[in-house]
Amino acid sequence: MENRRSFIRKSGMGIAAAITAPTIIPASVLGQNAPSKVITIGMVGAGRQAVHANLNNGFLNIKKCRVVAVNDVDTWRMENCEAVVNENYGSSNAVKKYDDYRDLIADKGVDAIMCSTTDHWHVPVGITAAMVGKPICMEKALSISFNHSKALIEAVKAHKVANRLDSEFRSIDAMAKVAQGVRNGVLGKLTGVTVGVPKELNGATIGAQKTMPVPKELNYDMWLGPAFETPYTLKRVHDSKNIRSRPGWLRIHDYCNGMITNWGAHLWDIALWGIDREYEMPLSVEGSGEFGKGLWNTLERFELKYTYKDGFTASYKIDKPYVRFEGEKGWLQIIYPKKTHASDPALIKALDEPGKFDFSGTLSDKDDFLRSIETGKPSLEPLEVGHNVYAICYMGLCCATLGRKLTWDSAAGRFADDNAANAMLSRPFRDKWINRDVADWMHKFQSVPLK
Repeated sequence: MENRRSFIRKSGMGIAAAITAPTIIPASVLGQNAPSKVITIGMVGAGRQAVHANLNNGFLNIKKCRVVAVNDVDTWRMENCEAVVNENYGSSNAVKKYDDYRDLIADKGVDAIMCSTTDHWHVPVGITAAMVGKPICMEKALSISFNHSKALIEAVKAHKVANRLDSEFRSIDAMAKVAQGVRNGVLGKLTGVTVGVPKELNGATIGAQKTMPVPKELNYDMWLGPAFETPYTLKRVHDSKNIRSRPGWLRIHDYCNGMITNWGAHLWDIALWGIDREYEMPLSVEGSGEFGKGLWNTLERFELKYTYKDGFTASYKIDKPYVRFEGEKGWLQIIYPKKTHASDPALIKALDEPGKFDFSGTLSDKDDFLRSIETGKPSLEPLEVGHNVYAICYMGLCCATLGRKLTWDSAAGRFADDNAANAMLSRPFRDKWINRDVADWMHKFQSVPLK
């Protein structure tokens, strides 16, 4: 008997049109009022980040939810994830396995989706979930293209689903305390902020690689998904039967923008939280960068300066992971994860003084996502904030790529008088493995206005 998604595909109907009944428990009856008081989670992507960060240090420690389904294009990874969940729950059949993410999302027993895929799959998965009304928690970086990211944000808005960017940095007490103090005026009038991200974490760049046989456990064509066909080699994807190592795709522009958007999603978020500009784009960016050559081709070095309309400046570079806030009374710097420095020790003491803003007791990223589902209120880091964080990082990537100063037109939502930069805002994608209505939605945002 064919499954629901196969029927939808063959009949020419999209998910949004075909599924008319709600596929999740309404938010009003979740939480304390729910019959089971449990929110069911489906895991799309079952690799290193999914198991270590999102399961073992996340959902598996929270009683108000239960992981009921897992998916991956690599069957070894999916079965490994299944074993982790089953061992945690003490059951041999705690979860369902799905080779295709669309089958998992269509499962009426799944309330909400955790997307832990490669970056280039984030948007199709997120839009698919939004179109059937399922809350979505999305790994960072949000996307690999500004216009793809915009398509996801508009889908989440249109279908009014609970959502969160899965950055845990706001839940680190020391970071929340520094952001709180800056918002409460500990530094006086702010004059600038500097964001640093670590050097590449998975080795030096590598050159071209030999074509290799695709491992039996990997559906490589589906792994490529929205990306175009290219020969398989191990360093393009991930180590076989191993989730401990960092995958090669993190260093390849076809699947990830690299460190500038990866850790940038964490630390720019803290910077924008502290300077209270979560929804504001800078007016301009200037600077330079150097790219890897060969298979791994993302930015290896960059140094950028952003300027806002009011003259406020922000610096961004590969260095070590930190945010440094500067004001008329001195500076405060928080180095990942919890080391705080200041120009004057009195500024650190002042962080404990009460003020208008209180970020103490901030929930973990997963608890916050579940709270948003239960209450219907926005999460601490909605995907719209994640989109702005991503857009600022991507703006810097465009600058480093083109080697010139760029100016952003916030009203138009594109660069001012720069066709080459605007052409970088979108990215062609392959429709294969993406439902027709999702692909059509993404195509709506693909046009690039040129002058």
